[in-house]
Amino acid sequence: MAADEHTRSVTASPDVAARAPGSAWPKAALGVLPAALVALFPPAAVAWGLEFYMGLVTKAMVFALAASGLNLVLGFGGLVSFGHATYFGLGAYTVAVLAREGTTSAWVVWPTAVLVAAAVATAVAAICLRTRGLYFIMITLAFAQMFYYGVISFKQYGGEDGLRAPRTDFGLPLGDVEVYYLVLAVLVVCLWLLWRIVHARFGRALQAIRDNESRATAIGFSAYPYQLVAFAVSGAITGLAGVLMVHYTQYASPYMLSWPQSGHLMLMVILGGVGRFWGGVLGAAAMVALEEVFHSVTIHWQLGVGAVLLAVVLLAPRGIAGILEGRPR
Repeated sequence: MAADEHTRSVTASPDVAARAPGSAWPKAALGVLPAALVALFPPAAVAWGLEFYMGLVTKAMVFALAASGLNLVLGFGGLVSFGHATYFGLGAYTVAVLAREGTTSAWVVWPTAVLVAAAVATAVAAICLRTRGLYFIMITLAFAQMFYYGVISFKQYGGEDGLRAPRTDFGLPLGDVEVYYLVLAVLVVCLWLLWRIVHARFGRALQAIRDNESRATAIGFSAYPYQLVAFAVSGAITGLAGVLMVHYTQYASPYMLSWPQSGHLMLMVILGGVGRFWGGVLGAAAMVALEEVFHSVTIHWQLGVGAVLLAVVLLAPRGIAGILEGRPR
């Protein structure tokens, strides 16, 4: 059987077929209106004195990128990585360390940070993919803890106190509004790239392996290279989100590599919808909004966020994206 026929056979399951390009593009078009509102928000925020909320949206967009990167391996690859904060933090720390050493050109710093995150993700995945299930989760967590303690042991780069990182230079001065549009542009480009990956032959094979690895392997798809490449791409995108975060906050913290940060990203994907293309974006936006709302009401804001997450898991296991899609046919 030809390779293309293999792909069509494997991806014939109802779950995958429901995400065929023909039916998915109209749904993607529904994102145009909110995207336009996001694009027009900065002038309105400046005019009405709502700059704080512009920063909040910037933060949500950065987390949307990181959660979408995680969703590639978690939702579409079926790999529960509990150490994705490693790549988020490495992207941020690469920028901060290079800036500390005098390299502030974004044309050098950004690609370097993404390459570091992708290289580490590939090396970690090359080992972790030899395991399955609970062992995979634990070994990704173990690697994350290694990098976390490695970062805080470098006292010359701030140690537990973190590291200040001035904004890298694109040749133009960057204020908060410019950073907002920079983050938005990167998010849009990366989402387009992820869309192409997920709906290409590679993405369909990855989903087929997720749905039934034995069947996919039996007809000629080797799971290891597909999952390894997906992990590398996911690490690169999450690392890029770390670059954007340090560009926004001008500060790299060890917390960015910690396991609670990994759990934070995972909860965003679960809240938005695991394996749904917009799950990472919706989950990040909802999580940032929930945290802000509950934090303004009580110091025990985690209780409120936890209650909402519990309700979503019990009542809407397909997440916010699943609610918007309606009942499955």
